[in-house]
Amino acid sequence: MAEDKVRIDKWLWAARFFKTRSMAAQAVAGGKVHINGARIKPARIVQTGDELRIRRGEVEFVVIVQGISDKRRPAREAQLLYEETEASIKLREETSEQKRFEAADRMYGPMKRPDKRARRKIRSFTRKD
Repeated sequence: MAEDKVRIDKWLWAARFFKTRSMAAQAVAGGKVHINGARIKPARIVQTGDELRIRRGEVEFVVIVQGISDKRRPAREAQLLYEETEASIKLREETSEQKRFEAADRMYGPMKRPDKRARRKIRSFTRKD
């Protein structure tokens, strides 16, 4: 955590939110990253205490910057650069659970009317004689 002035795209790459710096710069330029509620440019300097709202696909992270670094370090060290808010964690868990349920529904497909063979099986199963 050497530098005290780091561009947001470089910080996002160092904190491992994006795989490459150019992907981070594209996300910032595309409006997927906000600092303290404001849309920014990739050259914006990030500071300790800033609140970042990062959107990757359908997942959104709300983090508070805890440290500044311009070097990509192992994931354990990268996690020390930020702290995710409780509300963000809860929202992500709820979203992932909802997606899991939707995937399970798609797996079984839409219910259709039973064919002749299935109706015979239903009748033989429900009859009590």
